[in-house]
Amino acid sequence: MVNPETEWEQPEDRPIYVAKRLADAERLEAVFTKAGIEYEVEPETYAGGVIFRTARVGAFFYVEPEWWERAEAVMLENGFIPIEPQKP
Repeated sequence: MVNPETEWEQPEDRPIYVAKRLADAERLEAVFTKAGIEYEVEPETYAGGVIFRTARVGAFFYVEPEWWERAEAVMLENGFIPIEPQKP
């Protein structure tokens, strides 16, 4: 199970976004495709829920380090909030 707040070894190992709903994943795919941003999306499990923690499946979006800043800007323009990188 992946925790979106995990400290990742390499930037390319860190997701830029976790879509919890299919509609959000499809919309972000369309945004990235239209902007010409290269990305990968993988279904992975994450912990969800406040009182009753359960394993859920989300669409984890990854971009290469050279695309990170552009992807962040495009996401913010389209109402998506990227996962903030962990500071050492």
